Amino acid sequence: MKPLMILTMAGVLTASLAGTAAAESAAYPVKHPKLIANPLYEAGPLPTTTCAEPRVKRHNVKQARAYVDAVIACLETTWQQHLTAAGLPYAPVKVRHMDRIPKSYCGIAGSNEASQAWYCDKTRTLAFQIGKDWTDDPSDLWLLHTTASMYGYHVQNLVGVADAYDVITYRGKAEEREQDRRNHLQVACLSGAFIKSVWPLEGRSKKDWGYFLTLPNGDKEGKYSSYGKSATIRSWIKQGFATGDPGSCNTWAAASSKVL
Repeated sequence: MKPLMILTMAGVLTASLAGTAAAESAAYPVKHPKLIANPLYEAGPLPTTTCAEPRVKRHNVKQARAYVDAVIACLETTWQQHLTAAGLPYAPVKVRHMDRIPKSYCGIAGSNEASQAWYCDKTRTLAFQIGKDWTDDPSDLWLLHTTASMYGYHVQNLVGVADAYDVITYRGKAEEREQDRRNHLQVACLSGAFIKSVWPLEGRSKKDWGYFLTLPNGDKEGKYSSYGKSATIRSWIKQGFATGDPGSCNTWAAASSKVL
């Protein structure tokens, strides 16, 4: 299974830490309209387009970076068309490839992971650090999903989800982590929706997709985690892929049992 990729937002969640231990263990509904009733959910399925996958040889980081750039170009085509047709804001994302992402990048404490990807909402920039673990088997669709997921943070930024996520309050660690999971699971679902919009990719089959779905590996802490269980992550990816519609990715209105 693939290790959980680093998907870090550059915003800081405004928090209200008052509350009892009983309140911490409870689940609270999210009420911010930009999260639960965002116009993105009413815009319909993503447009069907074609996207070619460049070849990537095992452990060839240069080719992997070119692959990411090609997928970004496909994502821009799809999301520009989708957002502008719905009257929603659009702006292209910036991409940086680094041998090592600085630990102070975009005001966030860094990671020691060999491969990681961050989105900086302040500069609308995606930073990729691609190591051997993400290129060990470049045929496994992992880079496609990773790139599409990271672009999902850019979409959240454009349509107001990121700003709303930064200002909603929480009443304890349990609720804070649940909100984190809702945010991260949404981009996983948006990745599935994008992949469906360009599927089938040339030379790919259902077997490739089925194998990929065995790879995402969630947090070990389960319901107390910030990213979600492996089964939860895979479920939201599959939901996005089944519909091809960002409207099916409204994790903010989902029951708590769906975002464990």
